[in-house]
Amino acid sequence: MRFQTQTSAIRSTQASLPGSVASAQPGQPIRRLEHWPFQLRTAVGREDLDKVLEIRHAAYARHLPASLSGALQQPESTDLLAGVTLLLAESNLDASPLGTMRIQTNRLVPLALEQSFALPTWMAGKSLAEATRLAVTQEKTSRLVKAALFKAYYQFCLQAGIDYMVITARAPLDRQYERMLFKDVVPGAGYQPLAHVFNLPHRIMYLNVKQVRRQWEEAQHPMLEFMCYTEHPGLKL
Repeated sequence: MRFQTQTSAIRSTQASLPGSVASAQPGQPIRRLEHWPFQLRTAVGREDLDKVLEIRHAAYARHLPASLSGALQQPESTDLLAGVTLLLAESNLDASPLGTMRIQTNRLVPLALEQSFALPTWMAGKSLAEATRLAVTQEKTSRLVKAALFKAYYQFCLQAGIDYMVITARAPLDRQYERMLFKDVVPGAGYQPLAHVFNLPHRIMYLNVKQVRRQWEEAQHPMLEFMCYTEHPGLKL
């Protein structure tokens, strides 16, 4: 997810919008308002699930053989578990699917990655949320949709009181998460084959939900304003 590249486009959009449009929380800058050309919400019902499967299969078919990606035309067992949320981005123009992400918490069942990887003891007893099956179209809005899905993931974790956001990332996409300040769950563990992502080697990485905003502020991260200080009416969790 080319977050830094996308931020420049976001700031250009913001420049044409009113500056002070919402009251800020104490000690925080006044928030901006930004409208997306899509809605991002929780998928509900079979029609939404079909859209999730459509965009998921199309995205994975671009870089995986049909023998692997073909199964994604049907719901996976994880999609139907309690404690799993599917996100769906839909075009404002025609309601066509533009992106999706699956979020699973560990409050009812272990995370999918734990089928293949033992989490460290310092994560024991902590609330975790793993994001998987990130998929977007090849439309010109794809970078913004990716950024919006990540913001939805972060907001979901804040609202749910999650301690750590967890992701698995293959090379070279893991570098994008490094730029978002994700760290290896086990330093030096490298890439691990994981059953829930086709046994392909992935890094297991995390963010501390309660600390990351301060870390972004200290780093003057280019995504800070988008993630924390901009109001997005199109985001409906």
